[in-house]
Amino acid sequence: MAKVETIVFLSLVLDLFAFTIPLPLFPRIIEWYALRESSDPNGFLSRTLQFVTAIRTLLYKPGVQSRRWDIVLLGGLMGSVFSTLQFLVSPRIGSLSDKYGRKRILLLTMIGNILSAVIWMQSTSFASYMLSRVVGGLSEGNVQLAIAILSDVTSPSTRSKALAHVGIAFAICFCIGPPIGAYFASRPLPESMNSWGLELNVYAVPAFLTLVLLVAETVFLIVALPETRTTGLQVPQEKEKIRQANGTAYTNGTSHANGKSHINGNGAIKPPVPKRTVESRLQVLKTLRHTHFLFLALFSGVEFTLTFLTFDLLDWSNTQNGKLIGSIGIVSALLQGGYVRRSMSKVGEGNMARKGVSACAVALVLLALLPKFVETRPSLGIKLLQAAAVCMAFTSATVVNALTAFASLQCDEGSTDPVTGKPVDEHPQLAKGTALGKFRSSGQLGRALGPLLACASYWTFGPSMTYGVSAVAMIALSMRMRRIAKTKST
Repeated sequence: MAKVETIVFLSLVLDLFAFTIPLPLFPRIIEWYALRESSDPNGFLSRTLQFVTAIRTLLYKPGVQSRRWDIVLLGGLMGSVFSTLQFLVSPRIGSLSDKYGRKRILLLTMIGNILSAVIWMQSTSFASYMLSRVVGGLSEGNVQLAIAILSDVTSPSTRSKALAHVGIAFAICFCIGPPIGAYFASRPLPESMNSWGLELNVYAVPAFLTLVLLVAETVFLIVALPETRTTGLQVPQEKEKIRQANGTAYTNGTSHANGKSHINGNGAIKPPVPKRTVESRLQVLKTLRHTHFLFLALFSGVEFTLTFLTFDLLDWSNTQNGKLIGSIGIVSALLQGGYVRRSMSKVGEGNMARKGVSACAVALVLLALLPKFVETRPSLGIKLLQAAAVCMAFTSATVVNALTAFASLQCDEGSTDPVTGKPVDEHPQLAKGTALGKFRSSGQLGRALGPLLACASYWTFGPSMTYGVSAVAMIALSMRMRRIAKTKST
């Protein structure tokens, strides 16, 4: 199954590379559309900004920075649209993959991703750009299906280590995607493309790069990825043959890890390891979904407003924002490969997630202090920003990965009847695709609300108050997770 893990990892790198390319471009791309469509008071962007301004004036008095703060909130709306659509479709994608197979549904979602990139490349109006975000939000299924595939081909004892590949792929792509996106954003279109007579988006070059990556990923998946929905069902039979050949018999064709007694080669019967009841696993999944939602509602807010903070206070360029996001990715990748992947099973998924939440609380405190030093002591302000970035990197490397591994271990492990060879029925709510789809959906709801709330708070109360209150909320979440930290994942 190591081959499948490698295929999944490489496909995730391609997918997330494409996903991270536009991240540092949001503030500038909104400004480009605003300048382009400012003369049309009835245009989609003008009406949207009028709506944003109307809400802002109810809470915040107009000032010099009002226009920029409207752009911050509009950026939050853009991030929210994508995540809201993911919240709606993730459970459906998961259940469809349980029914029709992981590979088939994954390839269907890739078609939507490619279409989204094509629309972005040609989007010369804000309405068409938002259409690309909508298509992308409805189509993105690579991450959740990658988690389901890895869960199909791994045993509970190796699950956390295998799922760390997802986090490593995220970290690597956050290292290379944003800086490359910022670099190509400054590159002019090739003259050959201008001769086509088509008017393209100002960032058509990074959009075209995104398209190439998505097409390459799709071809790679068609050629290399096997269907794994039934692989997990076949593993017990294959292991049974090997064990019988080695003189080891297991009752009911399953190992003691599934709650069955087993007989070793000397004929001694070892007691079964009890498996958590269905009701208990469902309750754990419910708790994990709530925690996932609360964490991402807070973390996505600071994550999304970080580039707007540097845009607002430091007037950073796309390149500088790309370097910041890339540095977070580098530290996260090092932590993933050097610490998290090796220590997850020892520390425990719940403990690992709680450590990451605590690190995020520290980052929020540092960001809350940043505006006080930007003008008076700018060098100290930069150091605070760098320290916050390191803490956020640790958070990125731990929390979601640990919670996902915890959730995956609550799902039914596919097995077959040793007599008939037919699949044993799974509990419908514990099938991997369905359960993990709902888990991801809860997180995407948090990602949908987080940027909106953080951006609204940012221009209403300012960055210091926003990050300070978020820090208090993150500390409260860490305390709430004490029970999760004490709960064993299996």
